[in-house]
Amino acid sequence: MPIKIQDSLPAQKILENENIFVMTEYRAMHQDIRPLHVLILNLMPTKIETETQLLRKLSNTPLQVDVEFMQTSSYKPTHVAPSHLETFYRVFDDIKDRNFDGMIITGAPLDYTKFEDVDYWDELTNIMEWSKKHVHCTLYMCWAAFAGLYYHYGIERVDREEKLSGVYKHRVLKKSSPLFRGFDDIFDCPQSRAMTVNREDVEKIPELEVLAVSDAAGVAVIKTEDSRQFFMTGHLEYDSDTLAKEYFRDLDKGMNPSIPANYFPDDNPENKPVVRWRSAGQLFYSNWLNYYVYQSTPYDVRDINK
Repeated sequence: MPIKIQDSLPAQKILENENIFVMTEYRAMHQDIRPLHVLILNLMPTKIETETQLLRKLSNTPLQVDVEFMQTSSYKPTHVAPSHLETFYRVFDDIKDRNFDGMIITGAPLDYTKFEDVDYWDELTNIMEWSKKHVHCTLYMCWAAFAGLYYHYGIERVDREEKLSGVYKHRVLKKSSPLFRGFDDIFDCPQSRAMTVNREDVEKIPELEVLAVSDAAGVAVIKTEDSRQFFMTGHLEYDSDTLAKEYFRDLDKGMNPSIPANYFPDDNPENKPVVRWRSAGQLFYSNWLNYYVYQSTPYDVRDINK
C-alpha cells in the first residue's frame, strides 16, 4: 500500500524518483474504495493446487479481493471431483454480462498441441475477446501467455525440442516499472514449458513491451502499452515441490524427463528443493494487483471502457 503524505511535501519527488509509491492527502481524500473483483480462468488439471497457489499470492496485500473461478464449458476436466466444479466454478455464460477489475488465465499442459487443435480453443478466444471490454487488466500465465500473444497479436510460438524445466535467473529490463517495485535486478523464477516466442517478434509489435528476460529461458514478462494485458511465461506462484511433482509424474509415465535445472541441490532428485523465488512471487502478484488493477480501475467497474 502507498504511504500518504502532505500535499507538495518536497520528499514526494525524491521518493517517486526512487520508485516508491506515495499518495498525497488530496488523492487519498478523493479515493473511493471497494472490493476488487478478480476472475480466474483455471485451465490447469490440478484445479485445487492451482487455486491455492494463486489465492496465496493474491491474499498477500491489504486489499479486499473478491475472487471467482471459471472453467471452460467445452471441455470437462477429469482430475477434480464434479462436485468441486459445481460448487466453486462458473462458466462463461454465467459471467459474460459482468465486468471485472482483473482476470488471470492460467497455463495448461498442452505442449506441442497446436492452438487451433485445443478442444476449447474457440471458447477461449471468445473469452479473450470478451476480456478486452469487460476486464480492466488481464494476466496471462505460461501456456495462456503464448495463446494470448498468438490470438491478440499474431505472434507465433516456437516449440522447443526439449521441455524447459527448472529455476532460472531473470533480468529486469525496466527497473522503473511498478510491476518490479521491490525486486532485485536479477530474480529467480520457475519455468515449465516446451514453447517460447522470439523476442524480436514481440518487439515488432508497437503495443507490446518486454519487461524481463532470461538468458536461458528467453522472454519472461511482456505487457501492453496501455497496461491492460500482461503475459508471464514463468510460474512465480509455484510451490516448493511443484516442479518435483511434474518431474516424477513424467518419470512415472516413462517420458525420461531431464532433471529440472537449478532446482534439486546437487541435481539429486532425492534432495529437497530450496525455494529462491517466493519473495519475487509475492511482489509480482501484489504489484500487479495494486498498481495495475486497484490503482487504475474505475470505481464503477462498468465504466472500464469509458
